[in-house]
Amino acid sequence: KTAELTITILAKKAGERSDRFQIVLEEPTGGAEFNPDFDGGEDCQRLTITLANNVVGGTAITTLMDKIFNLDELRQGTMLWKEQVLEAFYVGGSKEEQDNAGFFEWINHLVWIFWTGLFAILTPPPAYLGGWVCFVVSLGHIAWLTIIIGDLAELFGCVANIDDNITAISFVAMGTSVPDLFASMTAAKQDEYADASIVNVTGSNSVNV
Repeated sequence: KTAELTITILAKKAGERSDRFQIVLEEPTGGAEFNPDFDGGEDCQRLTITLANNVVGGTAITTLMDKIFNLDELRQGTMLWKEQVLEAFYVGGSKEEQDNAGFFEWINHLVWIFWTGLFAILTPPPAYLGGWVCFVVSLGHIAWLTIIIGDLAELFGCVANIDDNITAISFVAMGTSVPDLFASMTAAKQDEYADASIVNVTGSNSVNV
């Protein structure tokens, strides 16, 4: 039996460095076994691929920029960023899904379009710098949302004549935990070992405290 793997390779431009990556196969099924004499041994199989850039020309600045930022990642990240913005403004994430969307799906989309569009525009995809840009920006989103929720909770407690401590352990804790509850339930159903659920619950509890 044979199997095919489809890999998208971005075209090289003048001045860019050659790239190298590995294809790793793990956990064979159907009675298949790995050749222990190949790279990876009995546990996995590795294939190292080198993409040589034979395009002549380019400048030293292009080579330096590619060495620091990886121009392929920048182009891929820009493409993915554009796709995630378009998905945010389509019902169901695509034009095909939007054409088949029902009434309640449209209502749900219109209710959350501001937030989904905002975060799709302001949050870069994880393609940049190995995901660190996305991670740092996400922490920034958590920070300013936490500030807004804290101020709103304080104003609500002031209007309702409720102590800040009572507001924090009731309304704020419930408001931050309920979304995490549904997210953990979804992750537990989709993940084989439910690791994401445990991390999500632990993180939610830490934020509440």
